[in-house]
Amino acid sequence: MELEGKELKVLLSEEQIQTRVKEIAKELNNRYKDEEVYIICVLKGSIMFTVDLIKHLEMPLRTEFIRLASYGHDFTSSGKVKAVDISLPDLNNKNVVIVEDIIDTGRTAKFLVDFIHLNYKVKDLVFCSLMDKKCKRSVDMQADIYGFEIDDKFLVGYGLDYKGYYRNLTYIGYIDV
Repeated sequence: MELEGKELKVLLSEEQIQTRVKEIAKELNNRYKDEEVYIICVLKGSIMFTVDLIKHLEMPLRTEFIRLASYGHDFTSSGKVKAVDISLPDLNNKNVVIVEDIIDTGRTAKFLVDFIHLNYKVKDLVFCSLMDKKCKRSVDMQADIYGFEIDDKFLVGYGLDYKGYYRNLTYIGYIDV
């Protein structure tokens, strides 16, 4: 497959992703047992990860969706976080799991965690990211749970896109830029 004339290579296969998603679900199931949890899916990139993850969660849960944006129209982060839609129910005294596709600079993650702490007194907050690009971190922010640590590559597939395309791939691919 090609992306703007560059070969798309497989970074994480569908099998690798699904195995790790089940492991993350087990970790969350152990943490919360029969407690209610609010899952906050950060659209659009984490939709596939969220859907696959909640299939394996055993506790009572509610799913909320928010939209944040930090990427421009090329292969890099814009450096600014834009809250496209961040309306949430009352999360006071609730267990909250934020589900994100990737944490790279940490700006989006920090923005969202700070927003939750500023507006609610949650019982417990977990930031869960499928991928962690620690080599790009520019703010002090760590995922509580993450699936894979990855190098600095431009990724598409499994919810991640380029100009709105490639989200439907069942694997995560990359191109050399």
